[in-house]
Amino acid sequence: MLFDADVVVVGGGPAGTTTALAIAHASPELGRRTVLLERARYPRDKPCAGALGARGDALLRGIGVDVDVPSVPIDGISFRAAPAEAAASPGGIGRVVRRIDFDHALARAAGARGIQVRDGVRVDALHDEGEHGVLVRTNAGTMRARAVVGCDGVGSVVRRSMGIGAGRLRAQVVEVDTEQAPGDRERTLLHFDASDRRLSGYAWDFPTTVDRKPLVCRGIYQLRASGEDLEVGALLDARLRSLGIDPARSGAKRYAERGFEPATHLAAGARMLAGEAAGIDPVTGEGIAQAIEYGVMAGRFLARVFDGPVRRVVLDDWQGEVARSRLARDLRIRIGLMRLFYGAARADVERFITGSEDALFVGCQHFASQPYDWLRLGEVVGRGLAGLLGLIIRDALAW
Repeated sequence: MLFDADVVVVGGGPAGTTTALAIAHASPELGRRTVLLERARYPRDKPCAGALGARGDALLRGIGVDVDVPSVPIDGISFRAAPAEAAASPGGIGRVVRRIDFDHALARAAGARGIQVRDGVRVDALHDEGEHGVLVRTNAGTMRARAVVGCDGVGSVVRRSMGIGAGRLRAQVVEVDTEQAPGDRERTLLHFDASDRRLSGYAWDFPTTVDRKPLVCRGIYQLRASGEDLEVGALLDARLRSLGIDPARSGAKRYAERGFEPATHLAAGARMLAGEAAGIDPVTGEGIAQAIEYGVMAGRFLARVFDGPVRRVVLDDWQGEVARSRLARDLRIRIGLMRLFYGAARADVERFITGSEDALFVGCQHFASQPYDWLRLGEVVGRGLAGLLGLIIRDALAW
């Protein structure tokens, strides 16, 4: 049986391109037999707040990739809740990028390493034919691959071909780039506003730059697991008006996101999922650094699978690979925090976060993969456990 490629990666965003780059880094020969398919033409825009934790750039450097694009350096985070506001700034925690620049730069890096990058190619259907590989039907024809990686986001064709549903942890998001407004935080901070209790989510203001002009990306993130169906567009319009910005001139963009669910099967035969097709952080919707982490893991995993004679590719071990990873542990913790923060204990959690800068400081270090300040971390964990015990006792007395 003749194959057109050993690996076809569907989706040319950070997860897909990093997967291909990690394959090429681990096995240059396999990289030359890898095809990356992107349905749009580069450079293409992608609605995204653009916050990239420093750990994402560190992971890329680990596979020999440095993405030099216009960006805004970020030193810390500010968080507003109903009772108060707090901020922490350890310094150098990440940057805000524009996906039109960032994704195109990654794709160019992939092409330079011998990966076959084909943009303007839409995948319409996939069929796993066992020893005959996976048949990939596209608008540019049909190709046969030994393995397929679905990095094609929230509407993943690969995921659907595997018979996996859309998932329960879905979010609706709306964003817009605006001029700066009075009251905006320093441009070195990512600002989150969770003061609107109607939201199982938050509003945000992130500094950005468009055509070298300093702007602010503003948006609303609403997790829909609770069953709430708020009109996020109307909420964003009201927020813009409160800042003196005319919503009619905003040109807001809507999109969806998918949260990680540990029980989801991420591999079937010669097909596997990574990035948002697999699921990202449901609490904040953070995606770029997580997509990169998925990609590095996926590329290294595939290089091991293809190390030696391969007759039939079976990717079932990808499930365990993800489950044992630092990324999955992190996402499982965030799912637990989601239940706390967006549940009955929300007011207590808000007071915990805004009560001192330590919790935010540790969160910034985690976002950046900086070495922890262990004294601060110990204090945060101690306060958190004490608060959790208090909630348990309070609920027991109420019962």
